Formats: sequence, structure tokens, C-alpha cells
Amino acid sequence: MMTPDALTPFVDPAAIAIVAGGTVLAALLRTPLRDFGRAIAALATLPRRGFEATPLVDQAAALNRIARRHGVHTLDRSVIADPDVAAAIAAAVDGASPAEVTCLLDERRRARILRHAAAADMWAGMAEVAPAMGMVGTLIGLVKMFTAMTDPAAIGGGMAVALLATLYGALIANLIAMPIAVRLRRRARIEAEERARLVAPLAALAEQGRPRNPVAVAA
Repeated sequence: MMTPDALTPFVDPAAIAIVAGGTVLAALLRTPLRDFGRAIAALATLPRRGFEATPLVDQAAALNRIARRHGVHTLDRSVIADPDVAAAIAAAVDGASPAEVTCLLDERRRARILRHAAAADMWAGMAEVAPAMGMVGTLIGLVKMFTAMTDPAAIGGGMAVALLATLYGALIANLIAMPIAVRLRRRARIEAEERARLVAPLAALAEQGRPRNPVAVAA
């Protein structure tokens, strides 16, 4: 088993600063600050279970039964945690048609997909940049080594930066940034598919609030 002392030769603060710092700086320059913050915040979702719409579908069915018995207007007192379902219920209470509720849910789902895609793209961009920053660190280490050829002690430090920078770039790209991007995209795809299940029951609920066709009265 590898001990902490055995890992010491693989740790170089200068190489870490060049590769990690350069990768983060490049991500900040390429990504709007709001999307960068969302990409960092998205890390908290990775240990959680993927989104499942079944509880929300069941809640929509229960609300549909309430609306059938007491009217859609009674749903304005319902406590709904999910923002999409809450927006659809509010629209139905205000008299929106099933088509309008469907359009609202589709718009919110597309906006969520774009936000998730921006977060995943930021991490994919870091995976793209990290090897290049590793090469930058390698070049800096080589320059340091060649300018200190008369000092054997300095040659070792420059060689360490040159070699470890390439290693750090490969590790950050392939073991950190790209796996995060792939997992975020997978979670976003699953959530989009699950949220599509909410459209039909919420549109049906909006139908409960629509006025019925009046019965024609003979003159």
C-alpha cells in the first residue's frame, strides 16, 4: 500500500499552481460568471439520486381529484415544492388552457436543459484546457531547467515542474473534469425525460378549470 511519503515526489506546488490555476482561469474567461457558479454548485447534486417524476405525477393526480370535486380555484392553497408543478398549478388556477400549461412546462424544461448544458459545458471545457495547461507547465519547467544548467540543484526542480505539470493536466482532464461533465449531462438527460411525464397530468388538471360548453336553449 502506498504511504504518504511515497506520494511526496509526485507533489509539486509550482506545477499544481500552473495547471490548476491556469485551468480555472481559462474556465472563468470562457464562461459567464453565473454559469460558472452554477457549474460549481452542480457538484452538490452528483452524490444524490437522479430526478424521479413519479412522486410529482402522483401529486398531480391527487390535485386533479381535488379540482374535480371542489374546483381548480381551491388549489391555490396547495403547498407544492417543485417549481415547475407550482407554476403549472398557478397557471391552471388563473384559467390557463391545457395547451398553455403544456407550453409553459415545455419552456421551463427547455430553460432547465440549457442551464444544465451550460454547467456541463464548463466542466468539459476544463477537461479540454487542462492538458494544454499541463503543456504550459512543462515548457515553463524546461525553461527553468535550461536556464539553470550550471546549478544541479535547480535542474531537479525544473525537471519536476516539467514532468508533473503534464501529469496533473492529464489527471484533471480525465479523472475530474470530464467525468463530472459526463455525469451532469446524464443527470440532465434523465431529468428532462422524467419531467416530460408531468405534462399530461398537469394539462389534464388545467382542463378541469375550463368552462364547459353551454347547453343550447331553445328560443
